[in-house]
Amino acid sequence: MKHTASSYVKLSLASLLVLASCCLCAWRLMKIQVVESERYSIQHVTTQKYTQTIQATRGEIVDSEGTPIIENKVGYDVIIEPDTFPEDNAKGNQILLSIADILQKHQVQWSSSLPISQTKPYTFTGDDDAVAELKENLKLNVYATAENCMDKLVADYDISDSYSQEEQRILAGIRYEMQLRSFSLSNRFLLAEDVPLETVTELKERGITLSGMDITEEAVRSVAQGNVVPHEIGTVGPIYATEYEELKSKGYNLDDVVGKSGIEQAMESELRGTDGIKTITVENGKVVSSDITKPVQSGHTVQLTVNSKFQGKLQEILDSFIGNFDSLRDDRTESLGEVSCGALVVLDAKDGGVLGMATAPTYDLGEYKTNYEEILNAKNSPLFDRAAYGLYRPGSTFKTITATAGMNEGIINGNSTYYCGQTYEFHDHTYSCTGYHGDIALTRALQVSCNIFFYKLSEKLTIDGITKYARLFGLGQATGLETGDAAGHLSDQETFAEMGEDWTVGQVLQSAIGQGEWAVTPLQMANVACTIANNGVRYQPHLVDSIWDYNHENCVEEIDPVVAGEIKPTSDEVFQYVESGMIAASTNNFPTQYSLQNLGFDVAIKTGTPQVDGRVQDSFFIGYAPAENPEIAFAGVIEGGEYSKYMIRSIIQAYQQCVKGENVTIDNFVTTTATTTAASSASTTTVTTASQHS
Repeated sequence: MKHTASSYVKLSLASLLVLASCCLCAWRLMKIQVVESERYSIQHVTTQKYTQTIQATRGEIVDSEGTPIIENKVGYDVIIEPDTFPEDNAKGNQILLSIADILQKHQVQWSSSLPISQTKPYTFTGDDDAVAELKENLKLNVYATAENCMDKLVADYDISDSYSQEEQRILAGIRYEMQLRSFSLSNRFLLAEDVPLETVTELKERGITLSGMDITEEAVRSVAQGNVVPHEIGTVGPIYATEYEELKSKGYNLDDVVGKSGIEQAMESELRGTDGIKTITVENGKVVSSDITKPVQSGHTVQLTVNSKFQGKLQEILDSFIGNFDSLRDDRTESLGEVSCGALVVLDAKDGGVLGMATAPTYDLGEYKTNYEEILNAKNSPLFDRAAYGLYRPGSTFKTITATAGMNEGIINGNSTYYCGQTYEFHDHTYSCTGYHGDIALTRALQVSCNIFFYKLSEKLTIDGITKYARLFGLGQATGLETGDAAGHLSDQETFAEMGEDWTVGQVLQSAIGQGEWAVTPLQMANVACTIANNGVRYQPHLVDSIWDYNHENCVEEIDPVVAGEIKPTSDEVFQYVESGMIAASTNNFPTQYSLQNLGFDVAIKTGTPQVDGRVQDSFFIGYAPAENPEIAFAGVIEGGEYSKYMIRSIIQAYQQCVKGENVTIDNFVTTTATTTAASSASTTTVTTASQHS
């Protein structure tokens, strides 16, 4: 019995222990489930953060007076926001198709670069690179057909068979574009930009049913003055896949725009601005917050040296001269063909700033995007920038360089003379001049453009001396203009060798008068005139005057003039005599309405009529004014023409009126028949057939 009682005690104790353990477990479970449930719940929350770039507004481009050339206007963009767009492909497809239907109804285009035809049988429509990229992105082999690619897109994005063929193609195009643009929580997708207000209104009315769609107000790039130096302003465009790797490292996104040419490209770092950042917080797959964590900084406004009013007049002057050239025709110009091309450049003589650059034919930048093919294929290539990239022989305008070289090297002085008997025998060849000048000194030689004076001077200078000064004046090299320009080439042994032509001693004479194989731009020759005006100081031509904040209220940086080179005169007489010859040339045989004699100041000019391949001649001029205290330096060329110097008076008056604000009337744009004679231009360079090939 005693043993049995002891067993009961042990059994009771064991039962009590089990009961206590159960109570303890129950209490612990209750504490976990009720008391500490919130803490454990927090521990199981998965939090992720995504950053999304907010594009900065691109800076504007304004002229010297602050008048917009390229500006931003408010536009509406259709955006697909990744944080609210359905993850389910089927639901997303319904939304995308609804948006596309509205855009299509209003004839608004959307982003789509899928290189596949719109209708069956599907074929590839893009270039080889775009097709190869498509196959790679879809993970298909190189032999995949367009049908294979479409089938893969339909499958990948659950595009229903219930949709029509047209609807399937629309969805495939949009979905592929979203893939190309890396649509994700880090990248929203720009579906359509600059959407009309009536389209925006309808989209907003449907906004509740279109999850993920957002309408944003964006700054849309707009051309305010499409006729102001369009070649130099340039364009912006999307980032292409081939560019992205390089630009990605600089902070660009695939849906950014970037400067493609001109000032838009050259000043990209200033115009671009700094993008902002939106941070999206996701907890357990649900977006819980969306905050701006880095504000946007708009790009800077770039102010140019170009005066848009003056630029407009400059283009009018050039176009008018060309359009009315037939009224100037005479016995001398009878053999000339159609005149339709040319260029004018005007620089600020104080620092090399570009006041205007006109090219004919030209185009309107506002029509570039909509009428590109028409402009591209137009007669005489209006997209070609003749002012900065057109290469010409300078003809007798080059004699200013030869004269500077002879004076500065001490070979001649202002009173030195050479005898001109109208013909000159050199190494068994006869070279001609425009007249019989007898003993002639530098000033008169520049005035009447005596070939023989410069032939004889070139013998002592040699080709090395001539090309030395050509380089000092900036020829054979790019000027450094922000938007770029042609370097051209010198007329020397090296150039002849590169061209596969024989160099002979007679080429020294030809080179001294601007014939030979010189290739110069109107911009370079305007800078030659500017260098003479500054007694040998050569400035780097520039288009940018200053950098401002976006609102054009505070100047961020003023662009200082750059001295690109200097010809140090060995005496004060060097440029004095060159200038006196150029002033004398301004008195040569101008009809009254084009005269430079009654402007109230002297004008220094030099003209030339270089003979060229493919046409009889060109007509060239350079100069600066006022000669006593130069404010502008200029150059102009008319391809296949004559009498281009008749534009100079109008150019000067347009400068006085538009830039200086003086009450000056621009007398004419060569719109009336002028009385001209065969002696109207004393700068003609006549070279015999023998001399051309000697």
